[in-house]
Amino acid sequence: MYRVFEALDELVQTLEQAYGVPMTSNCMVPRNEMLALLDDLRNALPVDLDDAQDVLDKQDEILRGAQDRADVLVGDAEEDARRIVSDAHSESETMLNDAQAHATQLVSDAEEESRLMVTRARDVAETTVNNAQREADHLVDSGNQEYQRSVDQGLAEQKRLISESEVMRRADEEAHRLVEEAHGESSRLRTECDDYVDSKLAEFEETLTGVLRTVSSDRSALRRGAGVSGGGRGDYYGRSRRSESDEY
Repeated sequence: MYRVFEALDELVQTLEQAYGVPMTSNCMVPRNEMLALLDDLRNALPVDLDDAQDVLDKQDEILRGAQDRADVLVGDAEEDARRIVSDAHSESETMLNDAQAHATQLVSDAEEESRLMVTRARDVAETTVNNAQREADHLVDSGNQEYQRSVDQGLAEQKRLISESEVMRRADEEAHRLVEEAHGESSRLRTECDDYVDSKLAEFEETLTGVLRTVSSDRSALRRGAGVSGGGRGDYYGRSRRSESDEY
């Protein structure tokens, strides 16, 4: 095809350079040279035309081949897409199963921890009650001993002054005073003992209520997937240590 354009360019150039015939639009060109160019053009055209015709004849075959390759590529792409979707679905199911197993384990651990916390709270409560009871018994014993000592002192003082009437009267009054003071002191000690035991039981009730409220909150948070707060145990042990230090 290149030779065709080259021959045409040479023809145009020859015509442009040809001598013109005076008084006309004609020109004088070399016949042999023009004929040679036309022969070259004639010889070049069939080859290029044949090539173009071959391309046209093979157009349908080329298109069918391209369509077949496109169908294969589309099929491969669809197969890859199905495989990717299947793998993603399997992976998502695996991740979901793992997440459910992990959540179940967390709930189990939280329930076990709550049981341990309740057990420890009960142990602390029992210890606190026992300590309070021992302290109360000690206070009662001290009050009784003080009361008996006061009574004994009053009786001894009464026996010592019984020989004289005035002295006896005063002794009797002093004895009654000592006895009343002993009774008052005993009542005061019993009241203080009762107040002490009541305060200790109130502290334990507050501590146990806080622990149970924390356990309930953490279990609710676990069911919602929010995780354990972690604040209840520190408050519980802090209050337990303060309560034990206050006892001593």
